[in-house]
Amino acid sequence: MTYTPPKTLSFEEFISEYGDNTRYELIDGELRDMEPTGPHEAVAGNIAGRIYVEIFHSRFNWIVPKTCLIKPPAAEATALRPDVIVLDQEKLSNEPLWQKEPIICNGNTIKLVAEVVSTNWQDDYARKVEEYAFLNIPEYWIVDFRGLGGLQFIGNPKQPTFTVCQLVNGVYEQHQYRLGDTISSDLLPNLEMKLNDIMPI
Repeated sequence: MTYTPPKTLSFEEFISEYGDNTRYELIDGELRDMEPTGPHEAVAGNIAGRIYVEIFHSRFNWIVPKTCLIKPPAAEATALRPDVIVLDQEKLSNEPLWQKEPIICNGNTIKLVAEVVSTNWQDDYARKVEEYAFLNIPEYWIVDFRGLGGLQFIGNPKQPTFTVCQLVNGVYEQHQYRLGDTISSDLLPNLEMKLNDIMPI
């Protein structure tokens, strides 16, 4: 039996074949199925809604696009598709691809990203922590509503966990919240949210 490695894609091939398909992202040339389920999408929608309310009340010049890809400048064949992304509207004029496609190339355009954890939790807890920190994104939320992450990330016993990663000197400091805890965000200081509030029915 011979092993056939999976076909790798360039960024351009990915955009051409899967750019409009929100089910997929590209990591180091490898196509990743984000496996969205109804509950996964409900949690992402709940988070986006609560963030939007905070943006509106605080009168920040930020937007929460429905879909968006991130093309990290240092990664040749990578296109990340966060479940929720918050963009600084003033910085969009500096984005080379934005006028034609919802693709962000500059990390300083991004205020916050949130990933709702699915079965490929390793990407959310490891690879993306490094990638988003390298892009200097101020906050990264890891929303593990089913408690899927490894024990080294969410502890034992596994339980629903909301991790807020705040960028300090180029590295994320991580703060974990469980059901019943009030979540704190430096970026959205007036946020009043618990993991319970965004859990699917």
